[in-house]
Amino acid sequence: MEITNTPIDQLISFLQSRKCSSRELTQAFLDRIDLENQSINAICWSDRELALQQAEKSDIRRSQGAPLSEWDGIPFALKDILCTRGIPTTCGSRYLENFVPPYDATAVNKLFLAGLVLVGKTNLDEFAMGGSTETSIFGATKNPRDLSRTAGGSSGGSAAAVAARMAPFAIGTDTGGSIRQPAAYCGVCGLKPTYGRVSRYGLIAYASSLDTVGVFAHSASELAKSYGLIAGHDRNDSTSVPSPVGSTDLLPLPKSLPLKIGVIREHLEHEGLHPEVRMAIQRVIQVFQEHGASIVEVSLPHSEFAVPAYYIIAPSEASSNLSRFDGAHYGRRAAVVPNPPSGSPLVDMYSRSRSEGFGAEVQRRIMLGTYTLSSGYYDAYYLKALQVRRLIRQDYDAAFKQVDILLGPTTPGPAFRLGEKLNDPVQMYLEDWYTVGANLAGIPAVSIPCGETSESLPIGVQFQAAPLEEQKVLQAAHWYELLTHGNNFDPSSIGPS
Repeated sequence: MEITNTPIDQLISFLQSRKCSSRELTQAFLDRIDLENQSINAICWSDRELALQQAEKSDIRRSQGAPLSEWDGIPFALKDILCTRGIPTTCGSRYLENFVPPYDATAVNKLFLAGLVLVGKTNLDEFAMGGSTETSIFGATKNPRDLSRTAGGSSGGSAAAVAARMAPFAIGTDTGGSIRQPAAYCGVCGLKPTYGRVSRYGLIAYASSLDTVGVFAHSASELAKSYGLIAGHDRNDSTSVPSPVGSTDLLPLPKSLPLKIGVIREHLEHEGLHPEVRMAIQRVIQVFQEHGASIVEVSLPHSEFAVPAYYIIAPSEASSNLSRFDGAHYGRRAAVVPNPPSGSPLVDMYSRSRSEGFGAEVQRRIMLGTYTLSSGYYDAYYLKALQVRRLIRQDYDAAFKQVDILLGPTTPGPAFRLGEKLNDPVQMYLEDWYTVGANLAGIPAVSIPCGETSESLPIGVQFQAAPLEEQKVLQAAHWYELLTHGNNFDPSSIGPS
């Protein structure tokens, strides 16, 4: 078996037994990037020399019997919205195309302190605003399963990099489904932790009350272990949860599953749900039921308002967060023009820096957010959306008094074709129907593959749990994988359809 197809546990074992070196392992993934990235466009930055230097340092540590962690020498890929000291961090935007941060994000720093090797930064929708990775200045990322289709977004580059075996696992961010949706589209696993469980320090903000750092991998157990590397309290982040993370070890399969699973009525009855996705979710329910789990129908009565509430709250926060990009402090700056039409060279510089630096989708969300926060509209829109958000959280709280986890589809359908929804923002936003609720409520959620359509496109099932209950969703996903033999996608099948 090619080493890039090897599970992370075995890669760690190879490094520990000296069956291979970190340099050899890193070289293999860099070669895979060279082979696949031209067609998929998942990696937007990679430095072979730097990665090999990191790998060689790891090999020296292991030869001296002093690895920084069990994972020392394992490669990873990183969404290009988390700051990396001395390495470009662009957010997929022309505005930051030359920005090189002076520090590492906390999640990144934790990985480096554990000795991991960065093989590439991954493509994304500009400032994480989008659901298809088509708004990036680097061009669209394509789905490794079908190059005519989207990899999802905004973390499409991370999902595609893992699916195409360019990295054993990758870091992404999830504001309204940006890890789970691309994971479902690309046929990999994705975890959105509880809000505040992973530090946001060094994450360039889109919507500060919704942004969450998470992981992509090929199995629930790999998600659990890689999540354990980045989770934990950080005093640099005022929203960071101070409670201990606890064990990320997953239990073996019992004779009868001790689970009470809630099936969300509104999700399966939603008129936009693809028939093959509905059938796949019903098969998942059947698998759990046949192995002892208790299945209960639950209701989230305010779920129909989740997308409208999200697309008021998120753009409002984006309007505030992106106001710092004014051409004066850092990033793109338009030249000052004497005697501009506005009468103010400074205002003209601000305006042109932003209009030239931000793409259409980012400008759309800034304008929407600015409008909803403006005098006369704040109470009618933003305040009302916050009230709906509270009702959505209350729906989840009530559901988790009845069940251990919630089960449902990750996306309404399989990956759509590139360009299909790019000029129809409403249809693009509706792809978040099943995912935004977890962000509004701040709860953990995981998506894992659960089948394919008749066109061989992956289908994802989503598990959600109460705040700080990552172990529950990961455990349920792990048991499902054991019952169904996990993800059998063969990476060698990558290619144009």
